[in-house]
Amino acid sequence: MRAACHAIGQIRVLTLSLALCLAEAPGLASAADFSDPDWPCIQRKVENLSASLMWPATVTRVPLKPAANDLVEVLSLRRVSLEEAESQVQAFFEKTGPVDGQLIGNIFLGVFEKIAHSRQRLIAGIARYSRSQIALASRIDGSRSEMAKLEHEKSPDFDRIDKLEEQIDWDERIYRERAQALTYVCETPVLLEKRAYAIAQILLKHLPD
Repeated sequence: MRAACHAIGQIRVLTLSLALCLAEAPGLASAADFSDPDWPCIQRKVENLSASLMWPATVTRVPLKPAANDLVEVLSLRRVSLEEAESQVQAFFEKTGPVDGQLIGNIFLGVFEKIAHSRQRLIAGIARYSRSQIALASRIDGSRSEMAKLEHEKSPDFDRIDKLEEQIDWDERIYRERAQALTYVCETPVLLEKRAYAIAQILLKHLPD
């Protein structure tokens, strides 16, 4: 029980400790933005990306042919390495023949929109994740307070105390595991942004002079 009490005493600083652990992760800014209580990441929250910051030319939207749509799907997949993505782009343009800037721009926009959509869903998921952590921390605090009261009664309910201690141990374990997983999750929006930019750079190499 003593170990459990000590662990619970640390619960209020766990979120701050997590932020410090994330400080070296690649991000959009060097400092955390705590203006949003649902955002637990050290990386600054940027909900929407801008295609115009990655693509220098104005693009007129046109429907893509199946082969180009297939390329968009491949380039959007995170499991496809950038080296493989570059090979896919090279093979597409060699097979397609001379292409204009509008086609290349529309391919980029297709990739950008898919990546941006995945990124927005992820950011929304991180917010839900954070709220669940806050609720879990509150439940642990409540269980700890109840256990402290029971321990000071003249005739403590030891069965209830044991159950609370077990619940606290379990909830703390879940909290810590989620906090550790959050390290990777918080990096993912940044990785997606970097991928969109990298794909833009690959495609820009094929713009006609």
